[in-house]
Amino acid sequence: MYRGKDMKTTMVACAMSLAAYVGCSQAAAKVSDVVAASDHWLVAQVDSQKRVDKLADDRQSLADDYRNTLRESDSLKLYIQQLKSQLQSQQDEMDSIRGESRSIAQTNIEILPLMQDMLASLGQFVELDMPFLIDERRERVKKLNDMMPRADVTVSEKFRRIVEAYQVEIDYGRTIESYKGNLDGKDVDLLRVGRVGLLYQTPDSKQTGYWDRDAKKWVADNSYTDGVREGLKVARKQTSPDLLIVPVQAAAK
Repeated sequence: MYRGKDMKTTMVACAMSLAAYVGCSQAAAKVSDVVAASDHWLVAQVDSQKRVDKLADDRQSLADDYRNTLRESDSLKLYIQQLKSQLQSQQDEMDSIRGESRSIAQTNIEILPLMQDMLASLGQFVELDMPFLIDERRERVKKLNDMMPRADVTVSEKFRRIVEAYQVEIDYGRTIESYKGNLDGKDVDLLRVGRVGLLYQTPDSKQTGYWDRDAKKWVADNSYTDGVREGLKVARKQTSPDLLIVPVQAAAK
């Protein structure tokens, strides 16, 4: 009788143990599911964080590109503004050059008659002046007249050469000079003292004379032999300048 109870008790205990085992198995299965779900969630979180990080990087890259674009835009605006200023400056310069060209053209029209008058006056002056270096001076005037119709010489160059010829004539009045010449078939030494005296002397000093401006001819006068001889030495830089006694005619009234 007691044995029967023991068996029943044993069976109940076994049943309870089995139920507990089954419950434990089921609980273990649930824990495993929870762990698996947790792992899946963690993986999902990692993937999500990666996407968030990538979006953040993309956003930063876009922001950097935007800032760079803004800087480039500002630089381009400044560059365009500078180009506009340069273009305006070039346009102003072109307008100025056009104005100067018109002015130069007008000046050329006005200066050509002036240069012709200057040349005519220069030629007349040479013919009326004392006949020193006369061939050289006439040739200078002739070359200037030949130059005037030439198209390959600019107006400014023509004017420069005419002024240069005038300067040469002016310089004659401030210098003393000697040179070889021929008078009436005789070789002579000629002495020019500025523009106030033109004298001659034969190489042997036997004949001395001067140019008479009023009479327009050469006049022999040996009373100035020593003075002309000394003047020739000064002109040739063979002696230091000193007082020269030579005939000087008063200026014509």
